[in-house]
Amino acid sequence: MFKNVLVVVRGGGDIATGIIHRLYRSGFKVIILEIEKPSHIRRKVAFAQVIYSGEMEIDGIRARYVDDFSEALMCLEEGIIPVMNDGDGEILKNNKINILVDAILAKINLGTKKEMADIFVGVGPGFTAGKDVDAVIESNRGHNLGRVITDGSAEPNTGIPGNIGGFSEERVVRAVSEGEIKVVRDIGSLVKRGDILATIQDKKVKAKIDGVLRGVINDGFYVSKGMKIGDIDPRGIEENCFTISDKARAVAGGVLEAVCYLLSTKIKI
Repeated sequence: MFKNVLVVVRGGGDIATGIIHRLYRSGFKVIILEIEKPSHIRRKVAFAQVIYSGEMEIDGIRARYVDDFSEALMCLEEGIIPVMNDGDGEILKNNKINILVDAILAKINLGTKKEMADIFVGVGPGFTAGKDVDAVIESNRGHNLGRVITDGSAEPNTGIPGNIGGFSEERVVRAVSEGEIKVVRDIGSLVKRGDILATIQDKKVKAKIDGVLRGVINDGFYVSKGMKIGDIDPRGIEENCFTISDKARAVAGGVLEAVCYLLSTKIKI
């Protein structure tokens, strides 16, 4: 039904990957735009990792790095999702795009414009439906997670990580100093409070709670002090580190709903 509808998704982090996975499984052709050095931490479930690895598979769907738009189209014909290093969205300026989804989750609009596509959906705060986008998807945990907003904005960023298992900020792993990180414990590791997770300029980064290390930034990445570099899930379920999260799937459902609704009202396919 949607085989001729092209969707471009800005961002390839774990939430964006949930969106991409849902759209692809629903029959859309999807192209991912990422920056040169993405700082995602949930590397096992983020197509952004293709920038470093060249190719990967998540929940049965493959993605591959490509150099340009024509190569991306050929990749789609193979049934593989193309990932491009195009943080500025250059392909949006020179090619007809049916649907654009901004899933960077930067809390602000980093330059995506409504005229770049026939339909524009923004994820999280930083967008206003009816003004600079056609719809906004709520990304904040809680009752409205995944809600489609066609008039207004998502809830403002609180700066407080979502509560999982009774822990919020404690589950976030942050850089203790600036410098190149050396990862000691990788994704999927069961850790205890006080365990060394990484070192930065010989300074130790330790776990604040018990749980499973659900995400950690790429080894060798140059980080700034206080930067989010990892995530511990206190539920301790190892397999959850390697599958798309409940939050990502909820947001993805909202995006799919918005896209289908807007296609039925704005575009004849």
